Amino acid sequence: MAHQSLYRIHRPATFAEVVGQEHVTKPLEEEAKTKKIGHAYIFAGTRGLGKTSVARIFATAIGCTEHDLYEIDAASNNSVEDIRALTEGVYTLPFQSPYKVYILDEVHMLSKGAWNAFLKTLEEPPSHAVFILATTELEKVPETVRSRCQVFEFKKPTRAVLAKMTAAVAKKEGYTLASDAAELIAMLADGSYRDALSVLQRVFAATKGNTLSRKIVETATGAPRREQVHALISALATGERGKALVAIEQAAKAGIDMKLFLELVLEALRATLLIRYAPDLRAELESELGADEFSSLEKFVQPNVGHTTPYITHAMMFAFLTAAERIRYAPIPALPLELAVLEIFPGEASK
Repeated sequence: MAHQSLYRIHRPATFAEVVGQEHVTKPLEEEAKTKKIGHAYIFAGTRGLGKTSVARIFATAIGCTEHDLYEIDAASNNSVEDIRALTEGVYTLPFQSPYKVYILDEVHMLSKGAWNAFLKTLEEPPSHAVFILATTELEKVPETVRSRCQVFEFKKPTRAVLAKMTAAVAKKEGYTLASDAAELIAMLADGSYRDALSVLQRVFAATKGNTLSRKIVETATGAPRREQVHALISALATGERGKALVAIEQAAKAGIDMKLFLELVLEALRATLLIRYAPDLRAELESELGADEFSSLEKFVQPNVGHTTPYITHAMMFAFLTAAERIRYAPIPALPLELAVLEIFPGEASK
């Protein structure tokens, strides 16, 4: 028997359980309380932000039961005939609720003819019908449709919010997730609640213990190891161009996602600069990074005697930030990182 995914188990069931979307949930909650219900809504935002979950919560809040809730995948039901079949049923009265709620997922996938067929219903809907159109590409929804709907744009959660949510779910499942491990999962999730829980589930499956360290997450996900990131940071801190290029080459040969590797390098450079220039943040950074990582990066803060580049500088940070802009289009993923190193040490003899 297949196990249910964490995302389904821990899907929010009330407005209060929805994290990081107060600008959406508060107005909807108020509409439900005051009975000032609109006939059409658009929920827009990237994947895994909880658009469908919030749509279901709103349906429940306005008194719609499962018998009068209809969920339609517009990606596979996008023809004129599909929409005509839907609209024919709209005009029949609800089975046992004050409203019939229609949730259309990936609604931007509707054909032009389907939009035209749907527009008539949106213009003159029956009083008991509520439409919630969910989309990851708002710009593809016709303006004639958008103008007839209340539009709510879901925000990507910050990494801190994702890490906190991931740690809380791990605790509910009987695991202890280290803070730096939660940070890595949040980074891998790329702003998606659903993806964060998918990564966490993969980590659960790959370990027998209940204490989850960053190393365990690295092994389970194939994410770059700290040692690989530190090899590059150490070479930069000591001005050793050759070693820096070797560190990049070894990461590339290991089959690592170089975009993620670069992101972790930027994280380490930023943390090192903050440790050096913002002493008031030391306690906060140590808590965020974990004692081991903080201690490792702290070694790169002070000048190193006998080396031409005494420590990590903002110029290094800028060079790798530029690499992050280039890597998306680079035919060789390691190339932008290598160029960054050569820009930092243009006249150095290879060491």
